[in-house]
Amino acid sequence: MSSQCYPVAMDLGVCQLRNFSISFLSSALGKESASVRVDNSSSGASVVAIDNKIEQAMDLVKSHLMYAVREEVEVLKEQIKELIERNTQLEQENNLLKTLASPEQMAQFQAQVQTGGSPTGTAQPPVPAGPSTQSSGTSA
Repeated sequence: MSSQCYPVAMDLGVCQLRNFSISFLSSALGKESASVRVDNSSSGASVVAIDNKIEQAMDLVKSHLMYAVREEVEVLKEQIKELIERNTQLEQENNLLKTLASPEQMAQFQAQVQTGGSPTGTAQPPVPAGPSTQSSGTSA
């Protein structure tokens, strides 16, 4: 399958696309289109037929791409829904923990956050909830 390609970039691109499309058609549409060739001396009807085959192949590719994109969008929508649900659950848990924490615990947590320490990785025992007999000197 040889055809004359012109040095102009646009003509070269069209020529390459036409050659690719004919190869694609040969494999996608079966043996019926395997005999399609680019012939520089072909009549206008032959060129129109080739253009129609190219358009059919491009429509086929477009429909496959659109299907794949729709599938991916559905998967991403489901992931977003799950993440929103998880985020809501964590926000509720966070609010509950904030309401149950004593002012001393909140102050200790804020100090750890400001110093860059890990609030869950500390070896200090938890401060008991309720009135403290010691004065910590800090207030929330």
